[in-house]
Amino acid sequence: MALFENLSSRLGRIVDAMRGKSRVTEKDIKSMMREIRLALLEADVNYRVVKDLTDEISEKAKGADVLESLTPGQQVVKIVHESLIDILGTEEKLAVSPSGFTVFMLYGLQGTGKTTAAAKLGLYLKERGKRPMLVSVDVHRPAAQEQLRVLAEQAGVECYINPEEKSAAVIARQGLKRAKYMMCDTMIVDTAGRMTVDEELMRELKEVDAVVNPDERLLIVDAMIGQEAVAIAEAFDQQIGLDGFIMTKLDGDARGGAALSIRRMTGKPIKMVGTGEKLRDLEVFHPDRLASRILGMGDVLTLIEKASDAFDEKQAQKTVERLKANTFTMQDMLEQLEQLQGMGSMKEMISMIPGVGRRMGDIEVDERGLIRTRAIIQSMTVHERENPKVLNASRRRRIASGSGMTVQDVNRVVRQYDDMLKLMKQFGVLGGGKRKRRKRSPFGGFGF
Repeated sequence: MALFENLSSRLGRIVDAMRGKSRVTEKDIKSMMREIRLALLEADVNYRVVKDLTDEISEKAKGADVLESLTPGQQVVKIVHESLIDILGTEEKLAVSPSGFTVFMLYGLQGTGKTTAAAKLGLYLKERGKRPMLVSVDVHRPAAQEQLRVLAEQAGVECYINPEEKSAAVIARQGLKRAKYMMCDTMIVDTAGRMTVDEELMRELKEVDAVVNPDERLLIVDAMIGQEAVAIAEAFDQQIGLDGFIMTKLDGDARGGAALSIRRMTGKPIKMVGTGEKLRDLEVFHPDRLASRILGMGDVLTLIEKASDAFDEKQAQKTVERLKANTFTMQDMLEQLEQLQGMGSMKEMISMIPGVGRRMGDIEVDERGLIRTRAIIQSMTVHERENPKVLNASRRRRIASGSGMTVQDVNRVVRQYDDMLKLMKQFGVLGGGKRKRRKRSPFGGFGF
């Protein structure tokens, strides 16, 4: 995820320069404030937010706790981190109605990813034990309702649409009745968008609001539009009232202005963030974790959560047992690769490791390496996966042809498998053996 890549790079260099200082002067602080101010303005952060943030950091950094500290550079970094968290606000969870039936109403302009966000939210709630139903009340864009139906099918959640009806309020009433009939406990209403905020849109939204009486009114905000997001949020809040935001497209070329401005300017929290195009790419917004990632400090907690979601505990136990029994096969290797892919982008995962992400700089991570390796193993027969030693020249040519790769690519995957076995033996996973320095990385073709 290109999560505030430019802003993170600039602020990371600034705090790194301060971190090692054994003595910090007021001149150092003034210079740092100038750099931070330029970095934030370049990221399209609202000017008032930039002024508040830099004033707060400057005042705290000039205090006796920093100037007289044994580690003043570290203290300044801590202050910058805490101030960023303060700007981003506190973590706030989605509301749940005490009645047992919760209604989420999603608003937004066209192009913000509102319909996709509705499906992502449906899948997110389903995986946490809820029974959601998606309802589209968009009567203006012909394909909108069908798009939601297709996404709901992919997510495996209930959906209600009525393309023949031209009243959004009537569809909302029908959807509400249908959701309760199907014994769903959550209803997610995907409303119509416009290119601009207008009276007709607001009147229609108010009519739907009166029918469903939502527990959460969430505005879908495109992270790429910067300060403009604040004006849009204020317009919606004044007309219908908002409870929070879902920030989308944080995986794009986002400059970060929207996320860093919107909480301070509106007083409303960011509750969820979209971090990719897949339906599972929706996360709870953790201000402290985002602040750490912006400053290049990593995000171990999110990395652990992604691993927990992606890896199957029973499958992992089975793999451990096969390793101990010295029966680890290419089928096991394939299953591990599939679970690794389920965690998301390799570059994103590496960026969450403290101190590693920023050092990567502009190094490209070949995400297709895993895909090529999977294609080759999937082109093998079950017998070949379980017994890689039978892979003679003719079998390798057939696998190369079936996967659209070359024989050299197949040889590379077989070498990776052999190297993994050797490495595991050296570390005592597959039985005894002294630890030795490995000459070749077994992960060379996996995108590293």
